[in-house]
Amino acid sequence: MTVLLIAVGGGLGAALRFWTDGAIRSRWQPALPVATIAINTAGSLLIGVLAGLLAAGALAPGPETVLSVGLCGGFTTFSTAMVESARLWRVGDRRRCVLNLVLTMVATLAAAAVGWTVSTSIAA
Repeated sequence: MTVLLIAVGGGLGAALRFWTDGAIRSRWQPALPVATIAINTAGSLLIGVLAGLLAAGALAPGPETVLSVGLCGGFTTFSTAMVESARLWRVGDRRRCVLNLVLTMVATLAAAAVGWTVSTSIAA
């Protein structure tokens, strides 16, 4: 049953990513792939919240796994972030490539840490 719930969550997460990406790109065409950065940052924040709630004993492992692996796993996309960075590198835009990589890593790590910290504080 857990595998089925993860699959459903993954499908919902992927659909939400597709919709969010389209909504951001239809309104804004920046030089960096900000839609992917925003999606991965939001997903990292939510996974941080879920991990913090699990660590605090406020969320059971089953629902945390379904939401983290399924929903957030389908929503976030490390591979797209890397392909977008590779594309910037291939067209000779090394500065934006490195900026994209750094922003992605820093923003997603910070979001996960904030999510974890806030959720454990609230759950305590």
